[in-house]
Amino acid sequence: MSPRSSPSLASVAVLSAALLWGGCTKEESAPAALGGGDDRTLRKLREEVDRVNQGGRPTQGPESTRGDPNANLAGLAAGLGESAERKLSLPESNSTVHVDTVAVKLTGLDSSHSVKGSGKVSLTTEELFLRVQLVAQNVGAAPLPLDLDGAKVVGAAGQEYPVARDAQVVAGTRPLRRTWAPEERSDVVLLFELPPAALREDGLHLVLQGSGGDVRIPLR
Repeated sequence: MSPRSSPSLASVAVLSAALLWGGCTKEESAPAALGGGDDRTLRKLREEVDRVNQGGRPTQGPESTRGDPNANLAGLAAGLGESAERKLSLPESNSTVHVDTVAVKLTGLDSSHSVKGSGKVSLTTEELFLRVQLVAQNVGAAPLPLDLDGAKVVGAAGQEYPVARDAQVVAGTRPLRRTWAPEERSDVVLLFELPPAALREDGLHLVLQGSGGDVRIPLR
């Protein structure tokens, strides 16, 4: 998704490596994990994901009766395998940061044109999905409500890439908005959609929002 477009319009969901769904998706597929104006699009996508995972046939969109404007995406989806995922090196400076009382450390980075769900559903983009893996622990003595839905990747020139909500739904990751119990420790996966050129630039950061302001984690 480009920083100027809505998270729901930047990519195309591919069901059974053939279905093209206009829109781009978010974290563990629990309604509480998502919010904002994209609820209707995300709800439709969740319903289709659930239906296909239960054995239903993928629904063809209206584009299937016309010339396919997404042929390039279809070709990408057909040619993607596990090897298409590219692991990225972590930055040399990889210190633990604190978002309020939650200690956060970067543990993994990879990129791919496709995000696969647990069933027959996948999501494909001509840009790249950046998968950011973190380990986080509430080191405070009290429960802490933390909303990672506002996380974003920021480029050196200030361009911003918000969480790819539709990709989070398809990937089935943990909810982004929840309360962390004292000493609770967990892996967190965040997915973003950005142009390939952005990954070749120095100065790329992950920005998390805490009550005391933004917390920046270098990525490149």
